[in-house]
Amino acid sequence: MKILVTGTSGQLARSLAARAQGQAEIVLVGRPDLDLENPATFAPVLKSVAPDMVINAAAHTGVDQQEDEPERAFRINAEAPAELARLTRLAGIPIIQISTDYVFDGTSTRPYVEANKPNPQTVYGRSKLAGEEAVRAGNPDHLVVRTAWVVSRYGRNFVKTMLSLAETRDSLQVVADQFGNPTEAHDLADGLLAAAAAWRRQGGFPQGLYHLAGQGRASWHDLAGHVFAVSASLDGPSALVEPVGSEQWPAKAVRPANSELNSEAFFRDFNYRAGHWQERVGALVTELAGSANR
Repeated sequence: MKILVTGTSGQLARSLAARAQGQAEIVLVGRPDLDLENPATFAPVLKSVAPDMVINAAAHTGVDQQEDEPERAFRINAEAPAELARLTRLAGIPIIQISTDYVFDGTSTRPYVEANKPNPQTVYGRSKLAGEEAVRAGNPDHLVVRTAWVVSRYGRNFVKTMLSLAETRDSLQVVADQFGNPTEAHDLADGLLAAAAAWRRQGGFPQGLYHLAGQGRASWHDLAGHVFAVSASLDGPSALVEPVGSEQWPAKAVRPANSELNSEAFFRDFNYRAGHWQERVGALVTELAGSANR
C-alpha cells in the first residue's frame, strides 16, 4: 500500500516514514511540490504519486502566531484539507486528517470522547475543527484522528526544548494547571498504520472520528519534571522545575485547562493503544541522551 503523507519535516511525517517498514510505502511530499497554501499543487502530486491513501500530517501549528494571522491558519488548516478531501474522493481513495485536542474548550473534568461537542477557544482550534468538517463533507471515505502534546526525536517539541533550556539554566518555570496526554510521535504513527492496514483488510473505516493519544494524564510541569528526572539519571542536562499557574505565563492563545483525550474507541476498532506517557517519554529522553553522547 502506497501512502502519500503531506510534509517532509514534521514529527508525524518523519515518524510514519521511520515506522512503516514492511507495512506500507510512505511517500513524503512537502513544499514546494505540495504546498498547503497553494491548492494548485495538490492534483499534480496526486497524479504523479498515485497513492492508495493520503495522510494529511502537515498543518499550521503556531498556536500564538495564528491569533495574528487567522486567514493563513484557515487557508492551511481548513481550506487545504477541503481540497485534499475533494481530490481524494474523485480519485476514489481515503484520506486521514490529523486534528487536535484544541477543538475542545478544556472545561471538562473528564477525558474527552469523540461524542463531546467541540468548542474551540483559539484560531488554531477553530481552523482545525473547520478542517475536520471539511474532510467529513468532502470525502465519505475518511478518518479524522485527534491527538495531543506530540513529542519525538524530530524537529522542535516540548521535550527537546526542556533539555535544551537545561543546558544553560538551573531552574525553569513550567505551567502546572494545564493537563493533557503527552504522545510519542512513533506511537501515533503506529496507530495510523494500524488503521490503514485495517482499512485495506475491511475496505473501509468503522467510523470517521477517533482520538489517539498517549495513556495517562500529565501537566506540563509533570512532563518537564519527568524529562529532567530521566535525564539526570543518565548524567544529562537537568533543572529545577518551579510550578506556575497559567495566569503567570500569559500567551495570546488561551490553552485548554484540560484537554485529556479518551482513546478507547481507537483501541476497540483498531486494537491499538499508544504507550503510557511516562514510559514513552523516558525512552525518548534515553534515546536523545544516547544520540548526544555519540
